[in-house]
Amino acid sequence: MTLRTVPDVNSGHRYPPSGVRVSTPIRRQTVASMTVEALRERILRGDFPDGEPLRQDALADELGVSRIPVREALRQLEAEGLVNFSPHRGAVVSTLSLDEIEELFDLRADIECELLRRSIPHMTDEQFDRAVEVLDAFEDALSAGEATRWGPLNWHFHAALYAPARRNLTMGVLQKLHQHSDRYFRMQVLLAGGGVTASQEHRAIATAVRKGDVKSATQLMRAHILGAGQSLLTLLKAQRTPASVPLVAANADR
Repeated sequence: MTLRTVPDVNSGHRYPPSGVRVSTPIRRQTVASMTVEALRERILRGDFPDGEPLRQDALADELGVSRIPVREALRQLEAEGLVNFSPHRGAVVSTLSLDEIEELFDLRADIECELLRRSIPHMTDEQFDRAVEVLDAFEDALSAGEATRWGPLNWHFHAALYAPARRNLTMGVLQKLHQHSDRYFRMQVLLAGGGVTASQEHRAIATAVRKGDVKSATQLMRAHILGAGQSLLTLLKAQRTPASVPLVAANADR
């Protein structure tokens, strides 16, 4: 059985039913990049749960490629924090503890509020309009159920707000934190209705930025990030409790 190739973030592909893996082999002419994208998408989508071994020969068969691009893709995903290599188990999907997830969102709140504080005084109308365009696309993707676009568009909205700060090294660090949280963000939107809340909070932040209100914008951003983190932790605590698994499974079909 093969897996579906990763759709472009601007495509109209919709989120597949939970637990279903369907695909066609990826095209040879883009084998290197598509192998990375295909495996990344499956991890973020939850096809490969936290801690699941990733056997190179099985993945190569499913994707219709040799083991070489699979091995290279796994190393790339290791650099992104999505895969770990164990001496005895080989490549496995990385797992974040609840404490690590809390730390991740704390870091995001500190870094993003500082970037926003620096950015607002230098933001042009054109830069602000770009952020709003991305926010509109994010809301369209939520309404359409296009889950593969949620994480990238969420990142692009935040990144657009911080671009005027011109802190490239900090943005590189922040992008990796967003990559770590992307799969959990999708889970939160799907199972806890986090998309509507995120959209409303994004709009409030954008309004404060438009007014040049640094204090309000940074307060709203901190509350937005930490609130999302706490909501996610509540969800994950329930999911990682064995007695609650049937409830989570039932919610996944809504």
